[in-house]
Amino acid sequence: MRKFLNNLTGIWQKKALRIEKRFRFVISAIILSLLMLVSTFFLFEKAIIFSLLFFVLGYLLTYFSLLEGIERVEWITLFLMPIILTLSFYLFYFLFPVRWLTRLPFIVLYGISIYAVLLCSNIFNVGVEKSIQLYRAAFSINFFYQMVASFLFNNALFSFKLHFIFNALLVFVTAFLLGFQLIWTVKLDLRVERNTIIYGFFIALVLAELALVGSFVPLKSTVLALFLASSYYSLSGLIYSYLDQRLFKETVREYISVWIVVFMITLLSLQW
Repeated sequence: MRKFLNNLTGIWQKKALRIEKRFRFVISAIILSLLMLVSTFFLFEKAIIFSLLFFVLGYLLTYFSLLEGIERVEWITLFLMPIILTLSFYLFYFLFPVRWLTRLPFIVLYGISIYAVLLCSNIFNVGVEKSIQLYRAAFSINFFYQMVASFLFNNALFSFKLHFIFNALLVFVTAFLLGFQLIWTVKLDLRVERNTIIYGFFIALVLAELALVGSFVPLKSTVLALFLASSYYSLSGLIYSYLDQRLFKETVREYISVWIVVFMITLLSLQW
């Protein structure tokens, strides 16, 4: 049975490899966008089913897009962002009014976003063979969409009015996965280093504590999600710069300034 599956997988890979890689990205983005479009016609009661579909199909299509050179920890790190971004977009859509005027731009935006994230995963996959400039561009785009995913997911999460324990726990899990993937992109090692897990855990712990406190503060879910996204941006950006030996005064000033500005906006948005 195993031999049959291996032969079947080998045949499928040979046929898939005949398709140009960039065209495989387009195919994957279109299929996921079509599934996203279909999901918008169903109520939230079907969220578990569609979440599982997005998880499974997102993983398979990411594999179809990359196909070659996936080793060890890359079976996790290269697949995290496409799946997390897809789930965050899906959950966030329920905050929109159900109409074509919002549905179509939303689907187009998602299609562009998932295509960009798949390109970043591909660059990280073959990062050793690429130039530094290409890697920096991929990191910046990946980091940007981490902010987007964090904001969308947290906005949807807090709008559900869950218990504060669940808020903190879900924020912790999401922040850990994002932080883990971001820290991994520093060296793109094929094995998980202890520091990668420690820094990811630290980022997640801080974000979970902020989410725990934020659950008791009279804030709109959008403002709280923005604050958490900016906190993740500043904290993970500082850690990344430190590990990449680029933690200059200007870098520290930039990340802290962004956090202070958003923190002040958060304070002014309190609804006592």
